[in-house]
Amino acid sequence: MSIKTFKGGAHPPERKHRTEGLPIENVRTVKQVVIPVNQHFGAPIQPLVKVGDVVKRGQKIADADGRMTVPVHASISGTVKKIEPRLQPNNLDGMAIIIESDGSSETAFLPPLDGLSCTKDEALARIREAGIVGMGGAGFPAHVKLAPPPNKPIDLVIANAAECEPYLTIDERMMEEAPGDLVLGMAIVMRALGVSKGVIGLEDNKSHLQGQLESAIASRHYGNGITVQLLKTKYPQGGEKMLITAITGREVPSGGLPMDVGCVVHNVGTFKAIADAFQEGKPLIDRGLTVSGAACKTPKNLMVPVGTLVSDLVPDVIQIDEEAVRRVIFGGPMMGPSLPNWTVPVQKNTSGVLFMDEREAKVYEEGPCIRCGRCMRACSCRLSPALLNNALKANDLDLAEQIGVMDCIECGTCSYVCPSHIQLVQRFRVGKQLVRAKKQKEAQRAGK
Repeated sequence: MSIKTFKGGAHPPERKHRTEGLPIENVRTVKQVVIPVNQHFGAPIQPLVKVGDVVKRGQKIADADGRMTVPVHASISGTVKKIEPRLQPNNLDGMAIIIESDGSSETAFLPPLDGLSCTKDEALARIREAGIVGMGGAGFPAHVKLAPPPNKPIDLVIANAAECEPYLTIDERMMEEAPGDLVLGMAIVMRALGVSKGVIGLEDNKSHLQGQLESAIASRHYGNGITVQLLKTKYPQGGEKMLITAITGREVPSGGLPMDVGCVVHNVGTFKAIADAFQEGKPLIDRGLTVSGAACKTPKNLMVPVGTLVSDLVPDVIQIDEEAVRRVIFGGPMMGPSLPNWTVPVQKNTSGVLFMDEREAKVYEEGPCIRCGRCMRACSCRLSPALLNNALKANDLDLAEQIGVMDCIECGTCSYVCPSHIQLVQRFRVGKQLVRAKKQKEAQRAGK
């Protein structure tokens, strides 16, 4: 089998060795959870419970009408103690529902549903009611991806098994321990979309899983049409656009989405959550994540209730060297946000928590651009980061938009390869916000 890839990218140190062979440990005995109300990309939702209410694990506790909404469920059984703003992984305060455990094992799951015989509407309704969002990072509502407009026919479903971020190994362990659930989740999605072909895109640093995945496909009658494609280990191979280009040769247009080239992409964890929602009626209330970093004494792959405070895992589940911690990152080191502390809840899209020491978190002084072109060669979106940087420094938002700032996926590759240590991706994030604000003001003026 040929190993496919995309143009550009970089090869940061993988640093996966500390957790790649460790099984997933299930954590169930948390005393409280702090569940953010809004954990998805889309319209906001509101609490359905009030302080003092007793809730069961799996019970819906927040929702709203609207296509771009996804409900939130209680991840433990207990009593709602507070509903108040709390610090969340995006570094902003957001409304959260705090539940104190009563030690009960009662659940309020949905009834099981056969995803291979139900109607498309029933399948989409189940995926939404289970609160499933993309678990690769963005938190996009899963049911919306599976309902493209009629003029956007889908012919391929892709499972993103690249896990290209350094340190993270939770997806690898999920495929090792539950490959059948990945296959079932893909089959359900393929049937809902009327698609006959699915591909699991696997980086070749995880090629040892290929035989296991192919055995899981072959042993299930609904695995027909699903194949495994090895990909070159390179960052950001797990980006949707890069994954599609590597596997199919198709290129998502500027400002476009995967459905514009006939593809639907989900993280392997999302497919696992879909399988659970149909087999067990279980909403997305548990999250697998990797806990690692040089300041973490006991690196692990964990499965914890959504809303678990990382601080509540210390020291009973994980042990850290608090004096050595210089940075705490939620997610991977290339794209994950840095937070001021670890009293922050795990969300549906939290793939990891990294406790970095001084060496890992070293910050270099920014120097002048030397026009070396490394950022341009490395950019997987084929942008010109150096020119974008100049436009934004000059506050020329029109030029930045024309060059393509809105097409930046914020992967951080340009910043990583820059010999002058210019914080390009941070500048582009701010630039994109400024462009959006400018467009909003222009639209408001036009509407008057």
